[in-house]
Amino acid sequence: MTAEPWIHWAPSSRALVLTVGLMMAVAITGHYGPPGSMLVAGPLGALLLLLLARSAGLDADDVGLGRRSWRRGAAYALVCIAAVAVVYLIGAALPATRTAFLDERYRSDMGTALLTAFVVIPLGTILFEEVAFRGVLWGLLRRDWGTTTATLVSSLFFGFWHVLPSLRLNQVNPAVTKMVGSGPAGQVLAVTGAVLFTGAAGLLFCELRRRSGSLLAPIGLHWAVNGLGVLVAAGLAG
Repeated sequence: MTAEPWIHWAPSSRALVLTVGLMMAVAITGHYGPPGSMLVAGPLGALLLLLLARSAGLDADDVGLGRRSWRRGAAYALVCIAAVAVVYLIGAALPATRTAFLDERYRSDMGTALLTAFVVIPLGTILFEEVAFRGVLWGLLRRDWGTTTATLVSSLFFGFWHVLPSLRLNQVNPAVTKMVGSGPAGQVLAVTGAVLFTGAAGLLFCELRRRSGSLLAPIGLHWAVNGLGVLVAAGLAG
C-alpha cells in the first residue's frame, strides 16, 4: 500500500506540512548558522509563511494582521509592556530575585543592550515566532480544527521550539545554575523547564491573540519579556 501522492493531499494539510517544515528550517538556521543569521532568516521566513497562508486561503484577519484589530491589539500590547516593566523593576530591586536577571548572554554595555532589545530581538526572534505560531500556524489550525486545538498545538510547538536556545541555559544563568547545576542532568532539567515555561507562555500569547484579534497583543508581551529583560540585565551589570 503506497502513501497518498503529495498532489492529492488537501490544501490545508499541505499548508500545515510546509509551515512546520519552514519553521524547522528557520530554527536550524538560527541555531547553527553564522551570528546574525536570524536577522535575515526571521523576516524572510515570516514573509514566506504569510505568502503560504495566503495561498492556503487565509486572509489578513486570519493571521492577526487585519487593520480593524490594530487599535485593540496595540492597547493590549501597551498594557502588557507596562505590566512586565513593573514586575521586572520589582524583581531587579529585590535581592532574592535579582540573580534571575544576571544572564551572561546579556552582560553588555547599554548601547549593545539597546540594539539587542530594539533591533535584534524584534527582527531576529519575535517577528518570525509571532507570525509563525500565533499567525499562520494558529490560523490554519483554527480554521480546520477550532480555537482550542489551534491554541494547544501551537503552544506545544512553541515549547519545543525553545529546546535548542535553552541548551546552555544552566551554564549562563546563575539562578538556573544554582537550581539545577551545570552538568548534564542540570541541562536536561533546564531544557525541560524552558519547554514547559515557554509552552505555558504560548497559551497566554494565543489567548491574547484570540481576545484582541491581533498579533500586536502577543508581540507586545513577547517583546516586553525578552527586550525589557535584556535592558534590566544590562542595567544590573553596568
